[in-house]
Amino acid sequence: MTIQDFYDYCLSKKGVTEHFPFDEDTLVFKVGGKMFALSSLSQWEKSEPSVNLKCDSERALELRAQYDAINPGYHMSKVHWNTVNVNGDVPQKLLLELISHSYELIFNSLTKKAQAEILQKDN
Repeated sequence: MTIQDFYDYCLSKKGVTEHFPFDEDTLVFKVGGKMFALSSLSQWEKSEPSVNLKCDSERALELRAQYDAINPGYHMSKVHWNTVNVNGDVPQKLLLELISHSYELIFNSLTKKAQAEILQKDN
């Protein structure tokens, strides 16, 4: 996966916006004003890309046990976030699924009103 693939896939989700709230290196994708994916641009440039993604806590533990490239979220809640090393042993199909899972967790945590506004805007 390239940075462009990651960028395009995240922005293909309904209501997603991109931000740099921490510094000019950390790209953050949000839905409804809440983060669902973040990544360091300089790590992509060094060919050591990783992405932080929200994950169901039980599934997060299972994934960490199964893949060397999935670890507790760097600078995030270790219970609810994973850091996925993009060039590791995680198949791209699974990485895309994990991005979608993170998006869905955040989208589903929004109020019904906020969800409806996002869905209406993109139609």
